[in-house]
Amino acid sequence: MAVYALTGFSLVSLLSFGYLSWDWMKPSLVADVATDPMEKSLPPTFTRPPHIIFILTDDQGYHDIGYHGSDIQTPTLDRLAAEGVKLENYYIQPICTPSRSQLITGRYQIHTGLQHSIIRPRQPNCLPLDQVTLPQKLQEAGYSTHMVGKWHLGFYKKECLPTRRGFHTFLGSLTGNVDYYTYDNCDGPGVCGYDLHEGEDVAWDQSGKYSTFLYAQRVSKILASHSPKEPIFIYVAFQAVHTPLQSPKEYIYRYRSMGNVARRKYAAMVTCMDEAVKNITWALKKYGYYDNSVIVFSTDNGGQTFSGGSNWPLRGRKGTYWEGGVRGIGFVHSPLIKRKRRTSWALVHITDWYPTLVSLARGNLSNVQGLDGYNVWPAISEGKESPRTEILHNIDPLYNHAKYGSLEDGFGIWNTAVQASIRVGEWKLLTGDPGYSDWIPPQTLTNFPGSWWNLERLTDGLRKSVWLFNITADPYERYDLSEQRPDVVRTLLMRLVHYNRTAIPVRYPAENPRAHPDFNGGAWGPWASEDDGEEWEGGREPLKSRNKKKKCKICKLRSFFRKLNTRLMSNRI
Repeated sequence: MAVYALTGFSLVSLLSFGYLSWDWMKPSLVADVATDPMEKSLPPTFTRPPHIIFILTDDQGYHDIGYHGSDIQTPTLDRLAAEGVKLENYYIQPICTPSRSQLITGRYQIHTGLQHSIIRPRQPNCLPLDQVTLPQKLQEAGYSTHMVGKWHLGFYKKECLPTRRGFHTFLGSLTGNVDYYTYDNCDGPGVCGYDLHEGEDVAWDQSGKYSTFLYAQRVSKILASHSPKEPIFIYVAFQAVHTPLQSPKEYIYRYRSMGNVARRKYAAMVTCMDEAVKNITWALKKYGYYDNSVIVFSTDNGGQTFSGGSNWPLRGRKGTYWEGGVRGIGFVHSPLIKRKRRTSWALVHITDWYPTLVSLARGNLSNVQGLDGYNVWPAISEGKESPRTEILHNIDPLYNHAKYGSLEDGFGIWNTAVQASIRVGEWKLLTGDPGYSDWIPPQTLTNFPGSWWNLERLTDGLRKSVWLFNITADPYERYDLSEQRPDVVRTLLMRLVHYNRTAIPVRYPAENPRAHPDFNGGAWGPWASEDDGEEWEGGREPLKSRNKKKKCKICKLRSFFRKLNTRLMSNRI
């Protein structure tokens, strides 16, 4: 097993100091507020379909909210969660596109062809056009539907855009990450473009406005111009707190005592986002929506630890199938909840929001076949048992196969070199390469990157391709039971085989040079039509941008981190 140098910490010292023995049920961190858990305060009667506000944050770590014991200030989120229902057995996907696709379709990514990686800006790919989306179902039920924020579900054709997939209005970015002020996004050296759109047009005039504020202001404007007598659905997909780490200076100043610069900027972004949620909540009350509203808050994946995020005490990070990558922050706040002010341990997955919200809206699900989600509103509102008993985290046949996996290790029924993960009841199985696998306390996030970088890589080279955990008894994934319980391993492998038989082919096409922003006036946007194939002959020089080209800060940052990575790797022992 390859072991890398630690600066000031070792895994043994972490264990000896008790860092990895945090009480999962510690009241100050995840328990209910001081209220009788059996309290049943009856909500107002559902006289009409509720207004639905779905707030999705980007790369916010499991630890990075006040009620999980964080050093980051999130008073609004803490209050909304305390007055509603905290979801402490809530799962998402480990990266952006998969979580968003499962939210908007109610289907596992193996059933949409998006089981590998994310949708890249230059790929001729998007959410399959045959999928009936959540906002489309809500439109059928009479809702006015609006999206504000990050799309990241493809845009190579106009048919892929949010306004063609069920939203009446859209203000936001189409790609995965942009500058918070300039809205530049670089998909490699020299491939940079502007990415902020109003409907299907480029919103050049909004450049310079901090996206978190811009998006919250747009939500307020939508509420002010709509009638609370008519149901409304607003999907607020904040760019925050994804890189680049940018925040107004006054928020950074609050965390000036934090030694780690990345953590300081990240914390400022979280608090800024918290205040944006406060403004949205205030607008709901000001314009008469609140009493008949349901607010859902969710993260899209685990935090990125080398960009300031923390998933402590969970194992792993964004991009992995350890709990730190897939267990999310989630809560529901609504006057319509029957049993408020409590923590729910009901098993909930991001696919469940589709049938849950359509049912709340009194929409019709009878003509929607093949959903992987469940209606979990009775579990959330009334404390009933969740109808969900298992979660397919994913099966990715294209991800790098584990060096030591084999069909033999999978009892002849599953190749354990394939990256896959599933939870059934209290058991969780991982095969292949689940990703960086160590526990990273916030205390190790110092100004010296080597300490936390090397800690993450402690278990690199471990000759394994199968892990089994009792996730209820061992939520931190410390005790691998795969050798002690081969019977459970075999049972869960059979479930993977079952799901794999239902999977459709992976949609991950090669990048198309026609997508270059210089062919679109300097902005990212659709480049193909119904008559276009995915092959492009080229033969033209890129058109000059209509606007003066801006310097791409993201490209410079990526170059910096590549150099840093090379330097760190050269210092291994």
